[in-house]
Amino acid sequence: MKWQQLILTFIITICLIFAGNALAQTDININNTNLVRFGGSVSVPANQTVENASAFGGSVTISPNARVLDTAIAFGGDIILKAGARVDGDAYSFGGKIIQEPGAIIGGEKATFSDRHGMMYGSYSRQSFFAQYFFSAMFRLCAAVVATILGLIILQTNPTFLAELAGKLRQQPGLTALWGIGGIFAILFGTVFLAVTLIGIPLIPLLSLSAVVTSLVGSLGVALFVGQRLDKNAMQLTSQQFLIGLAILTVLALIPFLGGIVVFLINLFGLGAILLWKFGGAQPQMTA
Repeated sequence: MKWQQLILTFIITICLIFAGNALAQTDININNTNLVRFGGSVSVPANQTVENASAFGGSVTISPNARVLDTAIAFGGDIILKAGARVDGDAYSFGGKIIQEPGAIIGGEKATFSDRHGMMYGSYSRQSFFAQYFFSAMFRLCAAVVATILGLIILQTNPTFLAELAGKLRQQPGLTALWGIGGIFAILFGTVFLAVTLIGIPLIPLLSLSAVVTSLVGSLGVALFVGQRLDKNAMQLTSQQFLIGLAILTVLALIPFLGGIVVFLINLFGLGAILLWKFGGAQPQMTA
């Protein structure tokens, strides 16, 4: 039964990846007034008017004489206003910059929240690949240190909490994955909803922070689960099993290309374990 659940989880994960790729190639037009795109750039056609234009993983381009009535926002890209383009409300760029050609107007606030440098531009050379891998590896090692400290604190203050998360994952892996996928979609659509409403934009960082913290805490349960699977010695301390599992996951996360998939699965099952633990009913029995 558990193998069937794991196979179902694998199929759902593959479908989610393909669905995400398909979504990244499609502009979403909400009520013909809100343009949204995931994993790419969005463009407001010339001489057309929309309420909001949002790109997650790309730039927002407002063509000549096009108009955005409320907000233009780009995560991981630029806000580009061509000649004669107009944004009546605010323009925000997370990880990019705001470019205004002559005659382009932004009526409200405009702000950028980070700058892009060197290796984030143009084609990926061998040098930029190693630079990106180095910074990615350093970030994941720092995250592992934080996870170690947080996990040991939780094991000292609430010894059964991580064991309960690991128990959910051990007994119901398929259901845990489904809860994780549902949580990802809830966060995704919540972000879209906030992005297309002017009043909701300040809440996006709070939603993102909540998702990151929830996934981080859930991933500690995943680490304990892995440690328990690798070390079934009943006399072994839970903290030692947790550290073994965390070390294995950290090593896997540092593997080029594969590491990204590993991190995604850790976050998926971690988020699912937290949601299943909180909303999924009875707690599992704690067995090593």
